[in-house]
Amino acid sequence: RSSASSAATATAAMSSARGGSSTAAAADVATAAPAAPEMSSLARFRRTVFPIYGREEAKKFFLVGSIKFFVIMALTLTRDLKDTMLVTQCGAEAISFLKIYGVLPAATGFIALYSKMASVLDKKTLFYTTCIPFFVFFLLFDRIIYPNASSIQPTLELAQSALGIDAAATGFLSVLARIASNWTSALYYIIAELYSSVSVGVLFWQFANDVVEVDQAKRFYPLFAQMSGLAPILAGQYAVRYASRAADFRTSLTRLTAATTFAGVMMCLFYSLSVAYMERQQRAKEEAEATSGGRGGDEKEAEPGPEPKKKGKKPKMSMTESARFLASSQYMRLIAILVLSYGLTVNMTDVLWKSILKKRYPDPLDYQRFMGNFSSVVGLSTCIVIFFGVHVIRLLGWRVGALVTPVTMATLGLPFFACVLMGLDGPGRLGLAVAVGTVQTLLSKTAKYALFDPTTQMAYIPLDEESKVKGKAAIDVLGSRLGKSGGSLLQQFLVLAFGDMLSAAPAVAVLFYTLLFGWMNSARRLGGLFEARTEMAKAEGQENKEQQQEEKRKKEL
Repeated sequence: RSSASSAATATAAMSSARGGSSTAAAADVATAAPAAPEMSSLARFRRTVFPIYGREEAKKFFLVGSIKFFVIMALTLTRDLKDTMLVTQCGAEAISFLKIYGVLPAATGFIALYSKMASVLDKKTLFYTTCIPFFVFFLLFDRIIYPNASSIQPTLELAQSALGIDAAATGFLSVLARIASNWTSALYYIIAELYSSVSVGVLFWQFANDVVEVDQAKRFYPLFAQMSGLAPILAGQYAVRYASRAADFRTSLTRLTAATTFAGVMMCLFYSLSVAYMERQQRAKEEAEATSGGRGGDEKEAEPGPEPKKKGKKPKMSMTESARFLASSQYMRLIAILVLSYGLTVNMTDVLWKSILKKRYPDPLDYQRFMGNFSSVVGLSTCIVIFFGVHVIRLLGWRVGALVTPVTMATLGLPFFACVLMGLDGPGRLGLAVAVGTVQTLLSKTAKYALFDPTTQMAYIPLDEESKVKGKAAIDVLGSRLGKSGGSLLQQFLVLAFGDMLSAAPAVAVLFYTLLFGWMNSARRLGGLFEARTEMAKAEGQENKEQQQEEKRKKEL
């Protein structure tokens, strides 16, 4: 309504400038025009729950949203599978080891390769070149690597002998021996972790930020999270009711890989349909502009307007230049702090929780069944939170939406650390720790998917093309990996200092809350910058629109 009022004010001002007769005519029309009918209660409810307006906007939403749905479906299946294999075969301590010495180097190599490909490939080719190799690996792992694991992996005894330790040894070398004797599962963990960052942060949001305007993003992005929240429900129940009911883990792996492959195919299909739709819309818009621009008198040829600015070629930047570029931008630094803070804090509680789960569910199929149910509950909770909180960003602003996740984690961290400090002796305490840790992890993930992801990705929209492509890739992949790997490195230092993570729990709590307070401060500062850049972009867009209208009037005259 305020937009309509502003438009009416602008129209009246233009009419006044053209002369009194125009003003009088406009006044007569305004007097004679009937009042617009009030919106029905059902229509208001529909716009409140699903604020997507018009058939074309609905098509755009469902095409782009379907990409994220299948991205999250594949992510959920591979995430639960990698955790099941690694935790039950190597122990939760292997997670910290692999994130530092496996995932971080892989992410660094990927960023170097992606930056090079982004400079030489068009966006469509870049998407397929980045996406397809992951699903080829998952298929090869199920068909070739895992069935022959016993032939290509050393035994645990051989690995322990090579490292000079015995079966009763603990610590760093013991973890390394278990990883070496299950290196195929460790490799799957590394690739699946890399996919989790690339699929959402680069593949989906890179495309969404290109095709969704800021005004649409405030309505689309929370609903994207709600739509994709259904994917973990489907994937989790598929694992619980079908995959984990297999006779052995080998058959369960094949069933999960089939669903993952299906999700990858559908992801590429909806991306292709979305690109085709956007191209049709762009052609229709250009044809309409050409038709309206060509309507002129035959007696006098219209004077040519100013030539449109040609889009510059993407600059090629090295990794050092990219890092220097990010370091020189306060806006990008603040986004990086948000991503790093989340990675560090969630890693501190995640490994503790999974260590407790390993004690409660030592069998891989039982562990897989629990994780499937957990993923389903995460998806359902995300949908519920977004259903009631979809207007947080739109009504209360970006800053409030960005602060919900760290505030939630700070509130729920207290009882979890209390349970860990109480000890895990006896089934009662173990069950309590599992329950509290599950609730803490559940609600933290729900807040992340519902508000942290949309607000973080919205922050990229006012940026220029170079910052979106290379800066975003560096933050989402390398930044998130540094956050999680940094948390793992801190855990290793704490284990060396205190002996184990349970003894180091007080120090972990201090670091956890220090990072959360820094995260909240950065979110507040970034909120001010985001609002300023958004208003600047709107002003520039309005100025360009007025210039185009003025040029059109000159041509008509």
